[in-house]
Amino acid sequence: MPGVTLSRWTMSYFATALVSLIIAELLMTVGYGYPNAPIRSAESLVLVHLTALGWLSLLMCGALHQFVPVLVARPLHSDVLPLPALACLVAGLAALVLGFLQMGGLLSAEMIGFPVAAVLLAVGFALVLWNLARTLWAARPLPLPARFVAIGLCSIAATVTLGIIFALVLGGVAVNPHLVDITAEGVPLHAIGGLGGWLTFTAMGVSYRLLAMFMLAPELDGPRTHIGFYCGAAALAVAIVGGVTAICIGASLPVILGASGLLGLCALVLYGADILRLYRARKRRVIELNSRMAAFALASLAAAAVATAVFVSLGALARHIAPVVFLVVFGWLSGLGLAKLYKIVAFLTWLECYGPMLGKAPTPRVQDLVVEARAVRWFVLYFLATWAATVALFFQNPTAFQVCTGLMLIASLCIIGQLGRIRRLLDVNPTMRLPTGARLPQLLRCSVQQR
Repeated sequence: MPGVTLSRWTMSYFATALVSLIIAELLMTVGYGYPNAPIRSAESLVLVHLTALGWLSLLMCGALHQFVPVLVARPLHSDVLPLPALACLVAGLAALVLGFLQMGGLLSAEMIGFPVAAVLLAVGFALVLWNLARTLWAARPLPLPARFVAIGLCSIAATVTLGIIFALVLGGVAVNPHLVDITAEGVPLHAIGGLGGWLTFTAMGVSYRLLAMFMLAPELDGPRTHIGFYCGAAALAVAIVGGVTAICIGASLPVILGASGLLGLCALVLYGADILRLYRARKRRVIELNSRMAAFALASLAAAAVATAVFVSLGALARHIAPVVFLVVFGWLSGLGLAKLYKIVAFLTWLECYGPMLGKAPTPRVQDLVVEARAVRWFVLYFLATWAATVALFFQNPTAFQVCTGLMLIASLCIIGQLGRIRRLLDVNPTMRLPTGARLPQLLRCSVQQR
């Protein structure tokens, strides 16, 4: 494939992210954190940040380093920066976990975790943002999927800024009254910026391109898609900018969040209509496992949106926020991430191993690297366990929740096993596995080749 390059450290991001997912699921299975501890306890905050930072954010960073160049048909600004960025992010996450453990009195040591985490995470995300933003800037005017990513990058910048403020205040470094107020009241804004802007809005933009690519469907760029984009961007601006302003001047934060929620709901409805259109307009009648499982993830997002609307109308959102967030994090974002990883790892492995062999020797197809009939059972188990865990949270049954997260853990480990088999080419026909001149890919590092 002429001009195709591989981001050298994307697989390292994916592997580190998957380790964080397994740790988080293991902790939930043994009863660590919510619902066996208060939702704002140190244990729960460790779980939240292992999932949001360690799993989902590292997964998103690794994917964007590879696919932003695909979205804009330009090379990544730097293939050197991702490695130091990964090192800073992992070290920053470790320091943040240390800070939460110190805050909860679980470790008796000087409170240095939060300030160190603030510096390391700021540097790590700054390197990611610089690299991706420079890539996007060089490709102006941006196609619509890339504009979703650009808003996502603005959202993570705001989310990290809020997180740094929290860390400095909790670490006793910052005492400004406005910063203290933001720390006390700004957790919903931090969550909206991270889960809503950085992870969901970015995933929406990337999914427009990936679903169209993998299902052979026409790319969408019509009025409905543009309106959805503007509604989503406005929702994030109202929530983050308006929310911070409201906190600083003492205005009503719930009114701001309500307006943002209405705009966000409009964006999700329009996005859902677009995705249905993609599935119906596809040329590939029998779709691959990753696209079938993406439909499960999208169903989780739809269920979370409907549940949110119902709980708001009943005045019960605060009481039931935990199952809604769990469904968004593990049903929508994690489910979509695992589904797309199954295709992305196979696709990148094929490019690395067999791309240079095209026209020189018989090569397998991308689908020949996977055995969908074996993997599908683990994806189905993952989603069924996630939905059951959501129900257990709704009914406040910690024992049932732990059983369900244990099943999620088993399913995740088995899916990771399938990814490892793909990377080692274990399911490729031995007669075509390594043609002359091909080489077995490394597990954690891609070779960058200009072709």
